[in-house]
Amino acid sequence: MEVQEGAQQPHLVLAHKLFLLSHPDVDDIEKVRLRDEVVDAVKIHDMASLFESLSSSSVLGIDAAVLDSMRTRIEDEIKKLDDKIADAEENLGESEVREAHLAKSLFFIRIGDKEKALEQLKITEGKTVAVGQKMDLVFHTLQLGFFYMDFNLISKSIDKAKKLFEEGGDWERKNRLKVYEGLYCMSTRNFKKAANLFLDSISTFTTYELFSYDTFVFYTVLTSIISLDRVSLKQKVVDAPEILTVIGKIPHLSEFLNSLYDCQYKSFFSAFSGITEQIKLDRYLQPHFRYYMREVRTVVYSQFLESYKSVTMEAMATAFGVSVDFIDLELSRFIAAGKLHCKIDKVAGVLETNRPDAKNALYQATIKQGDFLLNRIQKLSRVIDL
Repeated sequence: MEVQEGAQQPHLVLAHKLFLLSHPDVDDIEKVRLRDEVVDAVKIHDMASLFESLSSSSVLGIDAAVLDSMRTRIEDEIKKLDDKIADAEENLGESEVREAHLAKSLFFIRIGDKEKALEQLKITEGKTVAVGQKMDLVFHTLQLGFFYMDFNLISKSIDKAKKLFEEGGDWERKNRLKVYEGLYCMSTRNFKKAANLFLDSISTFTTYELFSYDTFVFYTVLTSIISLDRVSLKQKVVDAPEILTVIGKIPHLSEFLNSLYDCQYKSFFSAFSGITEQIKLDRYLQPHFRYYMREVRTVVYSQFLESYKSVTMEAMATAFGVSVDFIDLELSRFIAAGKLHCKIDKVAGVLETNRPDAKNALYQATIKQGDFLLNRIQKLSRVIDL
């Protein structure tokens, strides 16, 4: 369906409300409000299949009369659209035929009929010549994919869009695709690639149909923190004017980013607890909540330990504003998982770092490869002697 410039795609707004409706951390009073909003949206857009699905899963109450009226309106609208297509094919030109098919595609997207929408989009593509218009059809498919969180469909559509850009295409659509691909990467736990794609798009962001610019900055900062080194984080995120203009509007985000960079670990943990609540309630990030929590803690603990050859557990606990027992338990898990390069002297209450030396590691790798090569040469010489 058509979306006003600067507005989020209504189906993605609905998808987020459906996510919150089934979330255990959302209180019952809020769920009552969300349920009313979902019912209104489903009725307005005649989403009969979704209404039936939600009714069968007891999310919404069963109302046969409402469902029947939806189906009647859908049948009437499809007949009107088919008549317009037939009229365009008989009396009008190719562009009018394409527009008529596109209208039918957007109708199926509006009512949430995924299979028919994809089928009709394919027919519309067959009537489309311009690369830009074909790209717009791919964006509609991607939005459908994000509504249903169909990562296979999203991946194929992104690959298709990249092939289309080999034939041509404008920079505005190329930049929009970066945001779509970044969201896909973030949703599939490829945070490093997501961060790079988001940072590339930060000064040219126009993808308001997916989310607001504030949300885009939120995702950019979160993915960058666990993906970039300190120097890159300072240049691309901490000092980025595009981020500085909006970061203050997003709860806890400025403190989360700046306290990490400024090594204010007590403030960081305070902001981190607020950020985790936002991550839990985000439909793209929530599946990776535990993973993200681990990665952020790995970054912050590594940064703290990097300044020391050895440090007392008490000093580290004081810096983070937590107990010694908490730090002991936390670090032991990360050390066992190979995430931190240090060891705990429990008796002395001291942490000793044993960071791998890059030159030494290269030397050891060279020696290992040299031994392997010598063994191969010896085996080869024995074969030649025979």
